[in-house]
Amino acid sequence: MQVVLAAHKVTKSFESSGGVVSVLRGVDLEIRQGEFVALVGPSGCGKSTLLNIVGLAERSTSGEVFVGGTPIHAASEQVLRTTRRQKLGYVFQQFNILSTLTVRENVMVPLILNEMPVSRAAEEADHVLHRVGLAHRSDAMPYSLSGGEMQRVAIARAVVHKPLVILADEPTGSLDSAAGEAVLMLLSEQAASGVALLMATHSEAALKRCSRVVRMMDGALEG
Repeated sequence: MQVVLAAHKVTKSFESSGGVVSVLRGVDLEIRQGEFVALVGPSGCGKSTLLNIVGLAERSTSGEVFVGGTPIHAASEQVLRTTRRQKLGYVFQQFNILSTLTVRENVMVPLILNEMPVSRAAEEADHVLHRVGLAHRSDAMPYSLSGGEMQRVAIARAVVHKPLVILADEPTGSLDSAAGEAVLMLLSEQAASGVALLMATHSEAALKRCSRVVRMMDGALEG
């Protein structure tokens, strides 16, 4: 299978009053199409920083990052924006649902950002909402949803534009076991369809769903 996300010798450091703090120390990671990879390690080991870097939310201090085979570590802001919109999907513990938009409108956001006509974007959103079991909630406002429903909306939004890679940061951390299992099933279905997933998690149930577990300690990958 094709490598769709890669980090080569990635470092991240910050200046502090006590000197230079190294958060990532030469991380090497490759994820292939259809892989569901768990990223595990104690709090503060660098998991979220690594997700932010491969998710193009921040830049590494050194090293190389590739998305879909394209080098983006030194890319312009315009290229980064385009890559985020077209090739990446994001699922987070706190959902990041826009409270002023309906469920359908939230799912439409990535398509509108990619300049899809509104009528077609609504059709695509409805199709994905049906797949995640929320067709009957398409006109609902976020305040009326349960935590599990909001996370399913977040997954629908993450996949509606058919990304190469989905990045998930503790996606079941604030859900009960039943809702968490439903979310993991939806993510597993995405991997089965060929999407690559990288998920930071502490959940044992989540680890059982993954095809590979990558362990992190003190800013470096183990093994």
